[in-house]
Amino acid sequence: MARYPELDDLPPPPRKRRWWRYLGRHLPSVSVILLTAILTIILLWPYVVINVPSGQVGVLWKRFNGFDLYCLCWVGRGTVLDPRELREEGLHILWPWDKLYLYNLRLQSSMQTYNAISSDGVNVKAQISVRYQLRHDPVGVLHKFIGPGYFDSVVGPEIGSQARQVISKYTAQQVYTSRDPIQKAIRDSAEKSLQSNLDSLVQTEGLEQPDPKNYNHFLQNSIRILDTLVLGIELPPEIVAAINRQTEQFYMIQEYKNRVEREAQESKRKQIEADGIAAFQRTVSQGISESYLRWRGIEATLALAQSTNAKIVIIGSGKDGLPIILGNVDTPLPQGTGITPPSGASGATPPPAASPSPAAKPPGSSSTTPGAAPPPQRGGSAEPGPDSTSTASAGSTNSNEATPLSSPLDIPEVKSILSRISGAIGFTGPDTGTAAKPSH
Repeated sequence: MARYPELDDLPPPPRKRRWWRYLGRHLPSVSVILLTAILTIILLWPYVVINVPSGQVGVLWKRFNGFDLYCLCWVGRGTVLDPRELREEGLHILWPWDKLYLYNLRLQSSMQTYNAISSDGVNVKAQISVRYQLRHDPVGVLHKFIGPGYFDSVVGPEIGSQARQVISKYTAQQVYTSRDPIQKAIRDSAEKSLQSNLDSLVQTEGLEQPDPKNYNHFLQNSIRILDTLVLGIELPPEIVAAINRQTEQFYMIQEYKNRVEREAQESKRKQIEADGIAAFQRTVSQGISESYLRWRGIEATLALAQSTNAKIVIIGSGKDGLPIILGNVDTPLPQGTGITPPSGASGATPPPAASPSPAAKPPGSSSTTPGAAPPPQRGGSAEPGPDSTSTASAGSTNSNEATPLSSPLDIPEVKSILSRISGAIGFTGPDTGTAAKPSH
C-alpha cells in the first residue's frame, strides 16, 4: 500500500463534545424544564421554608401519616401534640402539604371594658388591662382544642365574669376608692377558674397522636394570667359628685379637729408663757429698787443728751424729777405751754406774752415775770436782761443755748449729772459763741 508521508503526518480533526451537541439539540425543552422548576420553587417557597421568629413557637399540622425527619419518628396525621415536635425559633423545611401555626410565648396585654353592678345597685364601667402569657409545652393541645383566638373565646369572657362577680361585692364608693383589692381578687379568681375549667375541653377520643391520655391535664396551666390592672372606674356623674362632697366633708372635719388641737396647744403655750413672765417679774422685782430705776433714767438722759441733733431738755421737778430730752425742735411749740423755744432753732416763733393761769403751774415752779419780752430773733446781738426771760416749771435749751432754772433740785445726784451733761455738750451763746454758764 502506497504511503503518502505528507498526508499521514497531519493531526486528526478535533472531536466535538457530545453534551454540547445534546444541549444544542434539546435547548428549548431544557429551558422549559428550568423555568418550570424555578417557578415551582418560587411558588412553594412560603409553604416549604418556614421561619419562626424570636419569642414564638410553631405547632405542626400534618396532612398525611408519615415519617418525620425532625424527630426521626413516625408521626400521625393532624396536630402534633408532642412538645418535642414543636418547631422552635429559626428556619424549618416542611412538606408543602403540611402547615405550621405560630404562637407567641411573650408577655401579652389586652385592654377590655366591662359593665358591672355594685352591691348598692350602681352601674359601674370598669376598664381592665389583662397581662397574660402562654406556656411552652401545652401549646399543641391549646391549638387543637381552643385555637389561636384563645383570648377572645376563653380569657376575655372569664375575666369579665370574675370582674362582675368581684365588683358586685363592693359598694360604689368602695369600687371608686379601692382598686388594689379589686384587681387582686379578679386575678386570683380568674386564674383559679381557668385552671379548673380548661381541662374539661380536652377530648382524648379526638386525639390522633399516640398515648392520648397523657394530654388530659395539659390545658390546666396552659394560660398564665400575670395580673389584671383596673385602669379606670366610671360611675354616674351624680354618684361621683356625692362621693366628692362626702370626701370633702370628711377632710373638713379633720381640719376642724386639727384646729381644736392647735388652739388647745396654743392655750397651753400661753399658760406656760404667762407662768414664765410671772416668775420673771417675781425674780426681777426683788432686785429692782427706786435708786436703781433713777440711775437707769439718768443714764438714758445722758445718752440722749450726747446726741448731735437739736433737742429740748425739760427739767422735771420734785424728788424723782429727771430731765426729759425732746428732739426735732424745728416744729413750733403749741401756745400756752409756757416753754420758750431757743432763738437758734430754725422756724421757731415766739409764743405770745400771756401769763398762764395759776392752776396751770406745776408744783415747784416759779411765777412768770409779767411784761417779759420775747427772746431776740436769729442773728440779733442784744442779750436778754435778767427780768426778760420767762421760766416755767421746766426750762428749755438746745445745742446752742442753755436756759437757767429758777429752782434748785432736791436730789444732789441729779444736779451733778446735769452739770456733767452741760459740760459734755458744751452749750454756747447765740451771739458771742462763748459757753453759757447756768445760774444757780
